[in-house]
Amino acid sequence: MTTTLDRSAKAPAASKGVIPVFIGLMTAMLLASLSQTIFATALPTIVGELDGVDHMLWVTTAYILASTIMIPVYGKLGDLIGRKHLFMAAISIFVIGSIVGGLATSMPLLITARAIQGIGGGGLMILSQAIIADIVPARERGKYMGIMGAAFAVSSVAGPLLGGWFTEGIGWRWGLWINIPLGILAIVMAAAFLHPAPEDRARPRLDVAGMALLAIATTAIVLVTSFGGRTYAWDSPQIIGLGAVTVVAAVAFVLVERRAAEPVMPLHLFRSRTFNLTTIAGMLTGVGLFGVIGYMPTYLQMVASVDATEAGLLTAPMMLTMLVTSTVTGFIVSRTGRYKWYPVAGSVLIAIALYLLSTLEFDTSIWITVAYLAMLGLGLGFSMQTIVLMVQNAFPLRIVGTATAGNNYFRQVGASLGTAVVGSMFTTRLLDLLAERLPAEALQGGGGSNSLTPAAVAELPDQIHDIIVGAYNDALTPAFLLMAPLAVIGAVLLLLVEETPLRTTVAKDAVPESLEVDGASSEYLEPHDAEVVEDGALPARR
Repeated sequence: MTTTLDRSAKAPAASKGVIPVFIGLMTAMLLASLSQTIFATALPTIVGELDGVDHMLWVTTAYILASTIMIPVYGKLGDLIGRKHLFMAAISIFVIGSIVGGLATSMPLLITARAIQGIGGGGLMILSQAIIADIVPARERGKYMGIMGAAFAVSSVAGPLLGGWFTEGIGWRWGLWINIPLGILAIVMAAAFLHPAPEDRARPRLDVAGMALLAIATTAIVLVTSFGGRTYAWDSPQIIGLGAVTVVAAVAFVLVERRAAEPVMPLHLFRSRTFNLTTIAGMLTGVGLFGVIGYMPTYLQMVASVDATEAGLLTAPMMLTMLVTSTVTGFIVSRTGRYKWYPVAGSVLIAIALYLLSTLEFDTSIWITVAYLAMLGLGLGFSMQTIVLMVQNAFPLRIVGTATAGNNYFRQVGASLGTAVVGSMFTTRLLDLLAERLPAEALQGGGGSNSLTPAAVAELPDQIHDIIVGAYNDALTPAFLLMAPLAVIGAVLLLLVEETPLRTTVAKDAVPESLEVDGASSEYLEPHDAEVVEDGALPARR
């Protein structure tokens, strides 16, 4: 017997209380995205002042790694205990990390501060997305998700600009101090306007073993990509050992999750075809996105000989196209209910843009570089937030936080790997090229290649300057070519996703209207008892 779900009881799409909550969520997302972009233009100066070019990649990798580990934890805890106070705690931790970073006097301390920021930052994006799913139906959510994507674009422009302005003016540390008032504002907005409906919740049973194993596996794989071929040879005992730790921890994680009462990442998620396809595609997108955002401003400062503020301005076209495309796509999706082809087209555009970026030479016109970045932003605007919406629509709302966290986790793994791989390739090849091309005495007395800043390079004799600029170009552009095929694979995977109607209710047990359940009841199993039958459809309670 097959019974169609009752769709008569629909929650309102957006009450008057949604707007102030949404403002608070946008502020939190601004914090999260600024933290990943504001250092882009300041990074060359920071590593020069703190004498740490060889540790440059860890300023970004430490944040992304910590936030990646925490994403599934926040997602699961939000489903178990509610999101409001968890959201406020995540913001508080993020602000503490910002204070530590603002006081840092060495690269190790700055990297530690970035890790603390990441522990809090892992909850900002995922909890914001899950809270919107709590109060806005999927059919209406498209426009909100589009605006969220636009906010990321805005902060991605503001981040490099602020980073450049602070670096050239009051100091790069203000890139961290600015998080304090923004964090306080987000906490106040959440406390004042976020009023979740009271629910009877059982005492949460935390999956501590699963969380620990997930952290070990994630850390080990990022360390492999960061150290491999640079600090240690790929066939060294250290890299082989880290690879073994990754495999063992991953296998143990799967075994633990099969028996956990409340698994941090339920294995039934992976029975959803939509979840699997969109998650892999999102992970591949993350590799390209953070590989470019993290190092392109540095490239522009060194190769195009622009200052930090100008480098931020030159990335603005990428974010402008992303802003417009994300917002327009979100409203079109809400209006039409159709969404599949936007991320497919976006992945194709990302692949083309990455290939074009790989063809840059140190004497390429700056406007050509800007045009390629604008194409990349166009592709990202089509795909990023739409993929999240596809995942949320595939699962009942009671586990939407866990499902969204799972998707974001793997995207962040892609970001971690992308940042680590691109950073490792870039810094290793850069140091090798500088050692190979520069005379041994060229940089003596100034701290060597570890203390190169854009200002210092600009003052060098023309011959030395051209060698360094050429080395920066030849060190970074090959990484873009390696990432382009990943976006092509993402497009193919998204082609295989089956488009289903967007949900028009925020009922806890609602699933997409196209899905049906067997049995005469529309009740659903709790997350730890659930089994996904097909793209998020859950069987009736036994």
